[in-house]
Parts: sequence; C-alpha cells; structure tokens
Amino acid sequence: MEKFLEKLKSKEMAARLRIQSSALKAIHDHMHLFGVIQLVPVLLSPITDPLCHSVFEADIAYYGQQLALTKSMIMHKQISLVSPYTDKIYIVSPNIRLEKAELASTGRHLIDFSQVDVEFKGKGRGEFMGFTEEIMKHTIKRVLEECGAELELLRRELKTPKGPFKKYDSREMLERFGEGYEQALSFESSEPFWITNIKREFYDREDPGCPGKYLNYDLVYPEGFGEALSGGERDWEYGVLMRKMEERGQSPGSFAPYLELAKRGELKPSAGGGLGVERLVRYLTGTRDIGDVGLFTKKPGEKVVL
Repeated sequence: MEKFLEKLKSKEMAARLRIQSSALKAIHDHMHLFGVIQLVPVLLSPITDPLCHSVFEADIAYYGQQLALTKSMIMHKQISLVSPYTDKIYIVSPNIRLEKAELASTGRHLIDFSQVDVEFKGKGRGEFMGFTEEIMKHTIKRVLEECGAELELLRRELKTPKGPFKKYDSREMLERFGEGYEQALSFESSEPFWITNIKREFYDREDPGCPGKYLNYDLVYPEGFGEALSGGERDWEYGVLMRKMEERGQSPGSFAPYLELAKRGELKPSAGGGLGVERLVRYLTGTRDIGDVGLFTKKPGEKVVL
C-alpha cells in the first residue's frame, strides 16, 4: 500500500495522466474527423480472441453459459461491420489477458489494459497502416503542443515522426537478428516502424498470391519501447477460417456464433488493429516500466493491490 500511495501522490504520475488525457483526446478527434464510428466495449461474451500465445483463461459461468472476459474485440469488430451502414469503427476497449509471470520483466505487459481497437471494412493493410501513421503523428504533435511542462518534468525528449514509417519483413529480420529481432530493431531505431508477415491467429489473412505469407503487421516504437499495435487484414470466408483453425488445433465450437456468420456469408473483408493505451503512454512519457504509467496497473504475476 505504501508503494501505491507514493505513486498515486507523485508529480510524475499526475504528469503522465495529463499526457494520457491529451493523447486520447487527440485520437478521438482524429477518429471523429475521418468519420470513424465509436462503439462501446464488450466485456463478457461467449467468444473472444484465442491469442497465439498461452495465458490463463478468464471465464465465468452464468446461468449455465460459459462467458469469457474480453481478451480483445477482434471478432466483435468484424461482426459490427456486417451492417451495410457501417464501414469504419473503433473502441477504447478494456482487455483482460492473464499473462504468465515471466512476462513481468519485459516492462510492457499488463494483465488488465486498454487498447484503441480499429477496423475498416473493405480496406487493405496499406490503407490502415497509413491511417495509423497519421494518428501517431497527430497524437505526438498534440502532446508536444499541450504538455510541454509535463514532458519537461519527466525529462522526456519527444519528436513528431516524419514518416512514412519503415517496413521490415519478419522472416528477413528473423534471419538477421534471431528470435529477438523486434526488440533489437526497436533499440536501433529512432522512429516507429512496421514488422509485416507474422504468422498469428486463424483470422489473420494469408496472402492469396503467396501461400504461407500473412497480410498482417506490428507497429513498433523506437528506443527499445517495443510493440505499439498489432493488426492485419482479416480472413472472412468460412472454408478458409475452418481450415486454419484445424491447422492450429482449435475447436470450432469455441467460436460458434462468429463461424455461423461466416458460413452465412455475412462477414466482410476488413483490416484493422489494436493500439495499446498504456504502451502509448509509456512511449510518450519515456517510462521504462509500464507499471508506472497508470494508477491501477497490474503486471503479470504480481499481487493486485487495488
């Protein structure tokens, strides 16, 4: 409790929260300017993101039905775009991912976090990546304009990136740097950059012209701050989704409502991604430990105080 109170009452925490407020307002303004419709988050559902790495499951039983706490709104984003009157949506969405304790030392993992989750119907990765670059530049510019005193208090030298951001293929970087290629590139870079072609979840679209290549991407911060956003183009055809789930050993029954819409031909091609709010604030403020960016942050394996 003493450590929590010290963090709560510090000038540095107040500065980080003011920077977070400025950044979120900038993102909302940019979404509104481009006609992106805001949805409210879904916290409980029979379906949620399966993820491509192991976490403890966060499920509850309710009147005989098993409901999951949201890991991300990926499927709900796609489902929302079934409407013929909606083509661009975003959500500031809370996510629960009960990560294993070994991730506590990365400085960027939380078990309870929020992300700005965005999805565009009928768009490809190039259009979404370009939109995301503009959001990053707009947000950093706004923080520099509004939060000079806070940045000075935190001794943070922040610059608006010029863009366009560099792009690296994951397979080429794996050969060059080994398994830690993303973090190695992050440390040697001075501006955000993209990593493309990463094998992940069953809904990430394969390149139809190049089997085994994926039309997805990570946005990565420079200076060693690591991953900012994860996203991609989406597969939407029932047969393709079923094949990829079988390849990954996943049970179709866990995603029945989503797959039923795919079977009916209701899902549409789309592209999107999720930008972590706490990771954004970590980068903007130059804070190495993500546990220090918010009042009620919860790192993997650590005791939850509040």
